Amino acid sequence: MFGGRGPGQGVRPGAVAAIAGIAFALWAASGFYIVQPNEQAVVTTFGAYSRSEAPGLRYHLPTPFEHVEKVAVTTLNRIDIGGTGTPDGDVPQESLMLTSDENIVDLNFSVTWRVADAPRFLFATRNPTEAVKAVAESAMREVIGKTELKPILTNGRGQVQLETADLMQKTLDRWGAGVSIVEVQIRTVNPPQEAAAAFRDVQSAEQDQASAVNEANAYRNRVVNEAKGDAAKIVQSAQGYREQAVRTATGDAARFNSIYAEYRRAPQATRERLYLETMERVLARSNKVIVSGKGITAPVILPPDVFRPRGATAAPTPPADTQAAPVQPQRGAAQ
Repeated sequence: MFGGRGPGQGVRPGAVAAIAGIAFALWAASGFYIVQPNEQAVVTTFGAYSRSEAPGLRYHLPTPFEHVEKVAVTTLNRIDIGGTGTPDGDVPQESLMLTSDENIVDLNFSVTWRVADAPRFLFATRNPTEAVKAVAESAMREVIGKTELKPILTNGRGQVQLETADLMQKTLDRWGAGVSIVEVQIRTVNPPQEAAAAFRDVQSAEQDQASAVNEANAYRNRVVNEAKGDAAKIVQSAQGYREQAVRTATGDAARFNSIYAEYRRAPQATRERLYLETMERVLARSNKVIVSGKGITAPVILPPDVFRPRGATAAPTPPADTQAAPVQPQRGAAQ
């Protein structure tokens, strides 16, 4: 194929052209590439950014004219700062931080992030992953430095996480890093090992204090509610008595006015009626013995217990010589 018609005649020109054509075709075909659905391709021309390509089959000028670098833009990346949370995996130079009330806290946290702008992610920083880690540690130290220890150990973690994520995003945006912070999560937060026992004692004392305060508040609420109930009962009773007294007085006044009006019309009849009604009321509550004086000549002797209150036990009958003297009733009198 490559020799002449005879010995010593050299390589055929057509063979050289064929080889060059095949090589050129292979070189030109090397510019085809595929961008996956979760990727974005960044094309550079002689090292300078040229364009970005979406997922699919794409083409670029082969090396050395253009170069393609693919970046996963939907994948979530995670960075752990402060160690793994175990004693063997702790990194004290990352996890120990100073709070605003001058206490030291041992804090481990994770940052979840993704690529928001592939060209900026590749060209804004030399090592994007290390940049995200450095910004995360710096932002967390700044937020912890403005927060007291108690909220960090109890119910203030959520606020610390939000403030750290916001501060990280602002810093990375100023750098043009092309990174979006998805979440900052505090994994563990504890006092330093040297002061852990003292902090546990403080927390136990605070819990005892809170329990005592809750019990005192419960007792206060119970006593106050009982006192309010008693006061309301007394007030209602007084109001009822007042209403009764007012109504009774009003009725008595109306009755007196009515009797007075009748008295002005018939004084004698009204006096007699009042006398009879009064005697009726008085005698209705006492024992009575009525003795008629008509045709009686002998003394009337009454038993000694005749005027005892109703229901009382009768006393034994005294001897005959101690009995009461006979009663000589007057004619028409009542004893």
